Amino acid sequence: MRKKLIDKEISSKEIIEAHIKKIDEVDGDINAFITLTREEALKQADEIDRKIKDGESIGSLAGIPIGIKDNIVTRNIKTTCGSKILENFIPPYDAAVIEKIKGKDGIILGKTNMDEFAMGSSTETSYFGSTKNPIDLERVPGGSSGGSAAAVKAGEVALSLGSETGGSVREPASFCGLVGIKPTYGLVSRYGVIPMANSLDQVGVFGRDVADAALMLSGIAGYDIKDSTSMKVEDTDYLTKLAEDIKGMRIGLPKEYFNIDMDKRVKEEVLKAVKVFEKLGGEVEEISLPYAEYGLPTYYIIATSEISSNLARFDGIRYGYRSKDYSSLDEIYINTRSEGFGEEVKRRIMLGTYALSSGYHDAYYKKAQRVRTLIKKDFDEAFKKYDIILSPTVPTLPFKLGEKIEDPLAMYMSDLMTVSVNLAGICALSMPCGMVEGLPVGLQIIGDRFKEMNILKAAYAFEREGESNGI
Repeated sequence: MRKKLIDKEISSKEIIEAHIKKIDEVDGDINAFITLTREEALKQADEIDRKIKDGESIGSLAGIPIGIKDNIVTRNIKTTCGSKILENFIPPYDAAVIEKIKGKDGIILGKTNMDEFAMGSSTETSYFGSTKNPIDLERVPGGSSGGSAAAVKAGEVALSLGSETGGSVREPASFCGLVGIKPTYGLVSRYGVIPMANSLDQVGVFGRDVADAALMLSGIAGYDIKDSTSMKVEDTDYLTKLAEDIKGMRIGLPKEYFNIDMDKRVKEEVLKAVKVFEKLGGEVEEISLPYAEYGLPTYYIIATSEISSNLARFDGIRYGYRSKDYSSLDEIYINTRSEGFGEEVKRRIMLGTYALSSGYHDAYYKKAQRVRTLIKKDFDEAFKKYDIILSPTVPTLPFKLGEKIEDPLAMYMSDLMTVSVNLAGICALSMPCGMVEGLPVGLQIIGDRFKEMNILKAAYAFEREGESNGI
């Protein structure tokens, strides 16, 4: 699209109108969007067409329609976090990533559906209804960034932003057959992202292929003085080195991930992908990440503890929903939060409050932080010798709507292979590596801190090899 726009084969307005038409045709079934910004998008398209006509320079995202997960604040556009408690919240400023997109002439087409406050693995906990997987409308698109993934897969937008706390970009990418990137913690500014768990959250990207996702990541990465966790790293155009040879790349296969109880068909497709990397000249060896088995319980203690703290701000006093039924200050708090939050959000607040309570802080939260350090050291040791690590993204195929929503523990197991990456603050992506009965299987490629180029080169080489073989 970008090339055709520059070559004047197509206008920005035509691109946006085509995507709006697609949304009108399919989103009634998919429910990928909470809010659409049609008029503003068309105005931006006209402005980009004017720039091109007048010979002015345009940004790297010029004319490209982009979906934004609804926990990333957008000035004068409703930002709900998929929750009743923020149903009508309109922020007075833009998140840092939104400023970057606008600065590069990207066009925001709307805010996408999500699990409430990013808590879920299926986009079924949204106050605005479930999002459906465009591949099979009876199945979930993954979560919590399911709306962003579904919108890209359905052709409603070309690119989208999600957010990751424990796999919320990679899991929907796996379920929808997309490329989803979770960047290194600190590479992309979190300023203006409504937090779930500050030490784990990171903005991620979706694209239909590796080059598209790399373009989106290049557009939002970089230091931000407004985010104290943002790191000063050299600006990288991730597209320039994508096609580099991966011959001699050292690849680790963690035995702990492959010994997990998973769908055998998923495992088979991932092992076929490993053979492709060997064919491409990768040096594959089995490795051990001994503390991987503790990733899930560690993650859920730390994440829920930070959730308990972060969501205390939603109290009916300053902004958002307020209960009409109260006669005291305590009742405002209790009734507002009881009525405004969904079941999964309440569950995680309670778990986190328990883990942080005076009698249990050392036994749970402090111990979890210590195990987190051990998990991080596992990866540090592995990356002394290996360039990337391969594993399945999710141990199952996309499951049906309603299949796991009443069983929180079964739902949490979807994050089994993704949470450790967030705990360690490293980078990873998910990409399609095969199909089983018409459903996509995701391959996870993990890299060291700020080594996004390694995972992108590996993914691009695998993708090209698949294309050359008609896959």
